[in-house]
Amino acid sequence: MVASLKELATREDRLTSGHRACAGCGFPIVIKMVLMSTDDPVVVANATGCAEVCTSIYPYTAWNVPWIHSAFENTAASLSGVESAYRSLKKQGKIKDDRPIRFVAFGGDGGTYDIGLQALSGAMERGHQLMYVCYDNGAYMNTGIQRSSATPIGANTTTSPTGKKSFGKVQPRKDLAAIMAAHNIPYVGQASIHNHRDLMTKAEKGFKCDGPAFLNVFAPCRLGWGFDPKNILDICKLAVDSCMWPLFEVENGVWKVNYKPRTKIPVADYLKTQTRFRHLFRPGNEEVLAQIQEDVDRRWERLLEMEAITNKK
Repeated sequence: MVASLKELATREDRLTSGHRACAGCGFPIVIKMVLMSTDDPVVVANATGCAEVCTSIYPYTAWNVPWIHSAFENTAASLSGVESAYRSLKKQGKIKDDRPIRFVAFGGDGGTYDIGLQALSGAMERGHQLMYVCYDNGAYMNTGIQRSSATPIGANTTTSPTGKKSFGKVQPRKDLAAIMAAHNIPYVGQASIHNHRDLMTKAEKGFKCDGPAFLNVFAPCRLGWGFDPKNILDICKLAVDSCMWPLFEVENGVWKVNYKPRTKIPVADYLKTQTRFRHLFRPGNEEVLAQIQEDVDRRWERLLEMEAITNKK
């Protein structure tokens, strides 16, 4: 169970201030909340990307825990090796501390959905005692806002630009949480930074489960999405209330929707908050908006069906 705010305020800050992330960036919030969800020792592996670049500009570091920088493609593999070495040393009696060490990897959607997917899949299949956390900001933000397989339909990026003959990215985003659940691992969670208790509860479950865990966390990018930094949490809430980014978990194969909006708002209410979608509200793009809404509705209904099917007694 997540500690009270009073207790959390006394815990050590494992990602310190002074990093170079933009104001209104989502990834520092993700990392702080995840690392604060356990008081056990942790070892962190970090894929190349915004989080790595902003927190480790030589000769400085914002990390207050053991931290390993890996390439885009091998973060999960690197952490798998560290976790395996730890288990070996424990078995040999060379580590005598009874407190468990927790192993967690952080990566953006570029290093998780795309370039690092093979290493992530391998780590999940092998059953390492680690958690992988994706801070999903919907594009390759660190290298110039190029589209990734996490970029939603209609988004304007430098490699899916809008124009007279283009409305942005034409493909739907990859459902990575479902792909991870298909690995039959003990725990998968999808969360958002605007709901700290939900996110930290899921992180705590991921740290403590018997085997690998995966968290996919909604983490808006002020620069790539185009919004006022002060509105970051409002945007997250709109994404969840429109069911564009549902909050759910899969625990030992059982799907559970953690939040069902009383009134499901149109996804257009979410899209209007960002300049990357402003072209969709010009005349001629009505069909694209309808396609996006249909895709959100279909995914939401499928999620509810998975919950109903796996919860049958």
